[in-house]
Amino acid sequence: MRIAVTKVVLFLLCLVPAAVLCWDVFVGDPGPDPVARIVHETGAWTLRFLLITLTITPLRRFSGWNLLIRFRRMLGLYAFFYACLHFASYLLLDLGAFWAQLLTDIVKRPYITVGFSAWLLLVPLAITSTNAMMRRLGKRWQTLHRLSYLIAVLGVLHFLWLVKADLSEPLIYAAILAVLMLLRWRRLSGRN
Repeated sequence: MRIAVTKVVLFLLCLVPAAVLCWDVFVGDPGPDPVARIVHETGAWTLRFLLITLTITPLRRFSGWNLLIRFRRMLGLYAFFYACLHFASYLLLDLGAFWAQLLTDIVKRPYITVGFSAWLLLVPLAITSTNAMMRRLGKRWQTLHRLSYLIAVLGVLHFLWLVKADLSEPLIYAAILAVLMLLRWRRLSGRN
C-alpha cells in the first residue's frame, strides 16, 4: 500500500516542473523569449530525469534501499516525457512545424543531430518498458536498456554544443554522468 501511495506522490512530483513552466509562461512571467525558455527547460528536465534514473541503481546498491528500483521505470518514462516535450516544443514552437527545416537542422547542426539521435534512442526504451516486454525480450531487454548511458552522453553533448557562453550547467551534468559511468564501470569490472 505504501509503495502505491509513494508512486502516486512521485508521479505528481514529476509533473511539477511542467506545471511550473506552464504557469510561468501562460500566467506568470514568461521572460523575454518564452519559446526559448520552454525548449531549454524541457531539455534540462529531460537530462535531469535521465541522470536521476541512472542514479537509482548505484544509490540502491550503496544504500541497500532495494525498493528504489520500483521507481526507476517511472523516472525513465518521465525522462522520455520531457524529451518528447522538448522535441515537440522545438518542432512546433521554434520551427512552426516546418518539417523540412527540422531535417535541415538535423543534417547541418551537430547539436541537433545528437539531440535528435538521443530522442530516437529513447523511443525503443519507452516502448519496451512494460513488464510484458521485459519478459518477451529476456536478457536482450537489459542490453537494450543499457543504451540509457549512451543517451545520457548524447544529451550532455547536445547541451554542451548548444550553450554559447556559460558552460557551468552542462558541465555539472557531464560531471554527474562521469561519476555514474565510473560507478558502472567499476561494478562491471568487479572493482568495488
